[in-house]
Amino acid sequence: MKEIGQQLAEAREAMGVSLEEASTDLKLKPSQLENIEAGNRSAFKDVFELKQIIRDYAKYLSLEYEKLEDDFNEFVFEYTSKIPLEEIAKANEERKIEKREVFSPYTIEYKKKSKYLKYIILIIIVLSAIITYLIIGNVKDKKEVESINFTGFTIGE
Repeated sequence: MKEIGQQLAEAREAMGVSLEEASTDLKLKPSQLENIEAGNRSAFKDVFELKQIIRDYAKYLSLEYEKLEDDFNEFVFEYTSKIPLEEIAKANEERKIEKREVFSPYTIEYKKKSKYLKYIILIIIVLSAIITYLIIGNVKDKKEVESINFTGFTIGE
């Protein structure tokens, strides 16, 4: 990660762009770019967000962002493969206890829709159709009665 940060810092300095200017252009906090350039991965909670920032920063600096992405992927693999299983188990337990905030589209937890929602909507549609039919039928009957009375005939006599 430090190598990636060094490449980004060197490219930024070679272009004569200040850290503040780059952070403004990228709509990021200067501390985020400082942490990336320093190789401080632990300052970011979400690896996918970090990867996207590195990609955007590399594009901004006109670097080969695909290569930096590959380097980052290798770093993440190397880093995660060295985490002891006990720490992973502990993190999983902590995750279950605390309510986890979503940081990435890959970690969004979708709520299930009610299984009765389809039936409720269907019943509403059917009832609306029946009521509409009855209203239209009632209007047609009134028009027939009016037309009969208009011609001078009376019904029922």
